Amino acid sequence: MTTTADAPRILLIYTGGTIGMTEDHATGTLVPFDFSHLMENVPKIGRLGYRLDHVELDPPIDSSNMNPALWAKVCHMVADVYDSYDGFVILHGTDTMAYTASALSFMLGALAKPVVLTGSQLPIGEIREDGTENLITALQVAAARDPRDGGPMVREVVISFGRDILRGNRATKASSTNFGAFKTFNYPPLGRSDLHIDFNRDRLWRPAGDTPLNPCFAMDDAVTELVVYPGISERVLRGTLSIDGVKAFVLRTYGAGNAPTEDWFVDALADAVKAGKVVVNVTQCPAGGVEEKRYATGDALARAGVVSGYDMTGEAALTKLMHLFGRGLSPEQVASYMQVSMRGELTAPLSRAQAR
Repeated sequence: MTTTADAPRILLIYTGGTIGMTEDHATGTLVPFDFSHLMENVPKIGRLGYRLDHVELDPPIDSSNMNPALWAKVCHMVADVYDSYDGFVILHGTDTMAYTASALSFMLGALAKPVVLTGSQLPIGEIREDGTENLITALQVAAARDPRDGGPMVREVVISFGRDILRGNRATKASSTNFGAFKTFNYPPLGRSDLHIDFNRDRLWRPAGDTPLNPCFAMDDAVTELVVYPGISERVLRGTLSIDGVKAFVLRTYGAGNAPTEDWFVDALADAVKAGKVVVNVTQCPAGGVEEKRYATGDALARAGVVSGYDMTGEAALTKLMHLFGRGLSPEQVASYMQVSMRGELTAPLSRAQAR
């Protein structure tokens, strides 16, 4: 199909991952192939009629090697040419896709265009592969227009995978084998791809006003996770909380935000908060969130200065902390913003003005 001057212009960014792999017949392992090979294996892309450009990470990576420095590179790939494209599709490995989607949602800020992440469980070119459909659907999501105002249908970072279109900072990888690998347990899908791509318009993020893109490329990696488990000791807890240079912890608690009731547990967290650390409470459960007042243990954590992460995913909480500290905010400011929905990442009773 011949493209026209008014056809959507989309930038395809290849970071690596299974969708861009092929089998090395000598070793039987999967290795990256170049972008031209990808295009040759999906000739249907040409029938979309889009104006398509591409860039790649050099070299492409296995997504298990993703890190904040590479997030900054991907963020630059979008932000530096933001005004020249109608949308962006990022091909990414599945293992850390939810982390990257969450990170980019904060780093890119007030998007008015789609940034769509996709990948595959099996490489394009395999007999039973999911990459072809995922790639074509992601391109169509990036090109979709809202009939109500003529602007882009999607104006946020999303994951398009299998049949689902999901808010990126609400997503988590739920299966290592299922073609529908990602879920947003605490937020409805933004759309579904069946015979047609149907969007749930009322669930789509819409920035307030015409705010220009104001990306923040810095991510402070001085944050980590602390998982509560039966048998955790005071020595382990205090040792983790006192790790030199760590500014914040994502505390992964039971159920609705519960943890051991012993005084030493709460006291250790209170001491960390007094020392200027930020501790954010999120549930280990895939669905639901922290309800501080529901149980006495959760209430005790709140009194100790632990901040509720409400229904945020662990991926969103971790990358949001990196972003906020990367902006140079104080621990007090970071703690306040962790309770605010900045990019639709959580459901919280506080408004941004109330949290300041």
